Amino acid sequence: MSKVILLCGSPRKNSNTMDVLSACAEEIEKEGVDTEIISLKNESIRSCIACNKCVSTGNCILNDGLEEIIEKIRNADGFIPAAPVYFGTARGDIMAALQRIGKVSRGNDKFLDWMVGGPIAVARRGGHTLTLQEMMMFFSINNMIIAGSTYWNMVFAGPEGTAFEDEEGINTIKLFGENVAKIIKKIN
Repeated sequence: MSKVILLCGSPRKNSNTMDVLSACAEEIEKEGVDTEIISLKNESIRSCIACNKCVSTGNCILNDGLEEIIEKIRNADGFIPAAPVYFGTARGDIMAALQRIGKVSRGNDKFLDWMVGGPIAVARRGGHTLTLQEMMMFFSINNMIIAGSTYWNMVFAGPEGTAFEDEEGINTIKLFGENVAKIIKKIN
């Protein structure tokens, strides 16, 4: 069965980013595609050190838990990373994760090729579009298929638990999730 991995870049226990990903995953599952949400909140993801060992080994040599996540993504049909916005851009550890995931894929079996997905940004006031642009670079350079919606994949939320107050944002995310699943089913 097809599967989508959703990666939550929030360090908070009850984060708006996780709430948004849960709403997205629910729509994907309604279409008959499995999902798994993985959180980076208890991880300490390091930046790529450009050692190129992944080219010869097929794996990242940094031992910080990302290799297990990479294996799950490698076996999936879709990938959706979601980032809270910090100081106008994506949180650092999710960008470090994306760079290393992309490096391993490009240096080896190109497991990201034709994978369906797209990024999601969650912020209190601003920085959504820059965060989406920053994360979108990962999808384009890795030959991935980006699903659309009726607006950009962003939700306005402040304190924990307020994501669902942005009805338009949540509806955009739900349609995006549905579209990810439908594209996966069409490809398969």
